[in-house]
Amino acid sequence: MIVVTGSVTARPDSLDEVRKLSLEHVRRSRLEPGCISHAVHVDCENPLRLVFFERWADRAALLAHFAVPASRDFVRALQPLAAAATTIELYDATRLEKL
Repeated sequence: MIVVTGSVTARPDSLDEVRKLSLEHVRRSRLEPGCISHAVHVDCENPLRLVFFERWADRAALLAHFAVPASRDFVRALQPLAAAATTIELYDATRLEKL
């Protein structure tokens, strides 16, 4: 499984648009093959920062997601609305059933 975390910090005047675009992206991504979960959350310490948490079945599913034109359009649309550079981190994860 691949875990993806990311974030975007909106400018105060762009927060509503960033939230709208982010929710559209999350809902669209959930329908893609190999998407286990995809969510966006508001950072409790900085309400202008939205944090993404995603789980994908494998690297191929994630690469297919990155290749979807709507995914690339989402990233391009966020850039002028952000107060700082967006972040993304990828992790290869294995689920532990019991400790």
